[in-house]
Amino acid sequence: MSNRAPAGGDTIAAIATPPGRGAIAIVRCSGPAARAVAARVFRSGAELHDRVASYGEILDVEGTVIDRGLALAMHAPRTVTGEDVVELHVHGGPIIARETLRSMLHAGARAAGPGEFTRRAFLNGKLDLSAAEAVADAIDAESRALVRAAQANLAGALRDAVDGVRAALSPVLEELAGAIDYPDEVPEPDRARVRAVVDAADAHLAELVADWERGRLVREGLSIAIVGPPNAGKSSLLNALLGEDRAIVSPTPGTTRDVIEEAFALDGVAVRVLDTAGLRASDDAIERSGIERAQRALDGAALALVVVDGSRPADDDARAVLERTRDRERVVLFNKRDLGAAGFDARDAQERDALSGSVYDATTLEAVRHAIAYAGWGSDALDFARPHLASARQADAVARAREALAQARATLAGGDPLDLVAPELLAAVAALGEITGAVATEAMLDGIFARFCIGK
Repeated sequence: MSNRAPAGGDTIAAIATPPGRGAIAIVRCSGPAARAVAARVFRSGAELHDRVASYGEILDVEGTVIDRGLALAMHAPRTVTGEDVVELHVHGGPIIARETLRSMLHAGARAAGPGEFTRRAFLNGKLDLSAAEAVADAIDAESRALVRAAQANLAGALRDAVDGVRAALSPVLEELAGAIDYPDEVPEPDRARVRAVVDAADAHLAELVADWERGRLVREGLSIAIVGPPNAGKSSLLNALLGEDRAIVSPTPGTTRDVIEEAFALDGVAVRVLDTAGLRASDDAIERSGIERAQRALDGAALALVVVDGSRPADDDARAVLERTRDRERVVLFNKRDLGAAGFDARDAQERDALSGSVYDATTLEAVRHAIAYAGWGSDALDFARPHLASARQADAVARAREALAQARATLAGGDPLDLVAPELLAAVAALGEITGAVATEAMLDGIFARFCIGK
């Protein structure tokens, strides 16, 4: 069912800035009575005008001046929520912000729920559901990549992609409906053309599925475990990637006994890197404990960054690490080329794509970064402006749409009556409508906006 009915008629208010002390706090009010509420809370010698900041006094529930600040009124429908909005910009002390909100509530507003301002923007047609979710992604972003990806969807990239597929399927549905309702007057659409439309729609959705995997990478980051035998240069590589001395470096094998976790950004993507103890057979109980933790870190990482001493032929420990990681995603570096390349030159065929260099060489580090990018997301740089699925809910909707299209293809291939394709295409269109909010339920909206902060 569609949820584009206008938002409710009450007026809501909330603090729109983060808790704590700051230079400015913003208390936002939205709804039909927003200006009336502001008139009881904000005192100024001039009337509030649309999109003009006014200076005046903020009054508490007893009418006492608690601060002096700015009021910014924005008249419907040219506002973020589509309703009248008034923001009071006050000094950023938590007491002032709280008392200003309390005064607004006393003047007739009610406390806003999580994400209620954005929900009203959706209900009033100011943004689609995928853009609303992108607002939360932008707020929660912990990397530059995620900010850029969220901004792409906020600008309508995903909506346009989904609406394009729905628009391609809709004419076929209309022709099928006409042929079903008026079989003597409206001919059935050409079967081959219907199949071509279905195939093209599924191809576009397949691209979104691929982008969903990349989107997950942007949101969750890439986990890397640096593994290898002792004294291969793993900790030195970690320090070089971070640009600081985070791990202890020593010529004594077995210096690293625990897993060290750090993070850095690569092409805007958050990379979580784990430096591990050297993998080898050991009789030392403490070292064995570190090796066990290293093995667990390797098992849980998305990518293994394998470092071995390439200046000499591989010993049993190096060969064991190389063999163990051959069946998984990895980048192999034969380190210490400044001391020789005997190990790299004698490498097995399974390591033919390995890198050779020194962790102290800038060219080697750049090659390692490129290799991580290609292993992690398949290119030097992600295109963050591409439309992408940003949540499991959206991915599930696309999966259901593709299942319906697959059933439609089977119906077409089996030579069944063409009108049997109509329910399957309807199911695909409805599933895609859930992404943009063209088709949504109250329960769905409750679940989406529950993750928003109050005041947004």
